[in-house]
Amino acid sequence: MSYKKLEQYEDKITSGLIENYRDILELLGEDPAREGLKKTPERLAKSMQYLTQGYHLDANAIINSARFHEEVSQMVVVKEIEVYSLCEHHMLPFIGKAHVAYIPNGWITGLSKIARVVDVFARRLQVQERLTIQIMNAIKETLNPLGVAVVIEAQHLCMMMRGVQKQNSVTTTSSFDGEFMKHATRSEFLRLISAKLN
Repeated sequence: MSYKKLEQYEDKITSGLIENYRDILELLGEDPAREGLKKTPERLAKSMQYLTQGYHLDANAIINSARFHEEVSQMVVVKEIEVYSLCEHHMLPFIGKAHVAYIPNGWITGLSKIARVVDVFARRLQVQERLTIQIMNAIKETLNPLGVAVVIEAQHLCMMMRGVQKQNSVTTTSSFDGEFMKHATRSEFLRLISAKLN
């Protein structure tokens, strides 16, 4: 798709979202023409496109853009990566931290690429369980490491603002592959992500 066609396609999506958000405001009993809401449909449209931009990004391409051959086999851990995503059931945010580790098998990637992979999948309508597995699978497919581990801890506004309204609940999900299926390796990873920097 050419740049011009892509731009036209994006404009069409933006226009459609603006129109639909204007209708939603009316259905809620609001007046989308009043001063405080005049630009709200446009802001919502742009915000939603930003929050779901992961659909247009390729995690494997991101990792491969900084893939280097290195004869190392020590665990690489990137912890406390901020996660901002939207629950696909209520389209409310869930917010937390991802901890990602892999054991190289001849190939490593730039550390920032691990954080970018988290964003690729977080910037979609999600469930935390699937998000955890998708991050693991992307690293597994591109680097073919000896093992991958992903743990995500998050608070879900769909539980905090509505429904059961539990303000302090935290959901933890984990996914392990390869060497991390071994108790000793998994325990080392869990110790490392629990340790606090001085």
